Amino acid sequence: MYTLENDILKITVNQIGAELCKIKSVKHLTDFMWDANPEVWGSFAPNLFPIIGALKEDTYTFENQKYTLPKHGLIRNNKDVKLLEQTPHSLTFGLSYSEDSLKIYPFKFQFAITYTLNDNGIDVLHTIKNLDDKTMYFSVGGHPAFKCPVFENENYDDYTLEFEHVENSKTHLINMKNGLISSNTKPIFNDTKTLKLTHELFNADALIFKDLKSKKITLKSNKNGEILTVSYQDFEYLGIWAKPNGNYVCIEPWLGIADSETTNQNLKDKEGILKLDPNKTFKAAYTIEIHNSHLA
Repeated sequence: MYTLENDILKITVNQIGAELCKIKSVKHLTDFMWDANPEVWGSFAPNLFPIIGALKEDTYTFENQKYTLPKHGLIRNNKDVKLLEQTPHSLTFGLSYSEDSLKIYPFKFQFAITYTLNDNGIDVLHTIKNLDDKTMYFSVGGHPAFKCPVFENENYDDYTLEFEHVENSKTHLINMKNGLISSNTKPIFNDTKTLKLTHELFNADALIFKDLKSKKITLKSNKNGEILTVSYQDFEYLGIWAKPNGNYVCIEPWLGIADSETTNQNLKDKEGILKLDPNKTFKAAYTIEIHNSHLA
């Protein structure tokens, strides 16, 4: 485990998977991250690369060759992730291609993720380098799980998510048997910018949005006000999820999405897939900001 600390916040990152595990108030010792209770959901904030969500039959094709990748890709729970650099304010972890990775993802890549502590916020920067001589296809995203409720005098349904703009978006429903995106949608917003959290909200798995206007979401308590804000200007898709019995909520910025039920499984045709030319670098970041009222 590695830590960063200033006068306001202390964060902890596990080298395995470069997973953010704790965001804690220095003064009050309040922890804002889910505790990864394995009886409910045993993760804190998986990093997603080079796919997001599930592949149809866990497989895809590239140049007429079939490959197998697990849900969410290569980084999650990976013990080969290494600390690349540590400064007083940042931690950078990375994973590069190997002979084993090329058997399941046929690109020479370097993945790095940097956590930078800035006052009451954490910047999470993804840096992807294509070290290959061919175009690389990939997705990248985050999956941070925030404690909900945060304080002892609260219940889960005391919480709402407040979006930056008024929304009319629908969620794209998941086939819960295979984890694929179905053709069905369900209305979630009706000229509103708030989403009330209930455990029942996630009975049909994650809420998946493709067309939100908002690039900023605030987790709010009706008893204790604004808790934290996630800003994700660089990301086109958003997932919101929890286990129906889990006292947390995941706010997930994505560049990419799980396979649809109608996919042809060709990586080049995958919805939301990014392309990176040889010897080029791609960067995308999101920010988690803890509101000062809970830190002072």
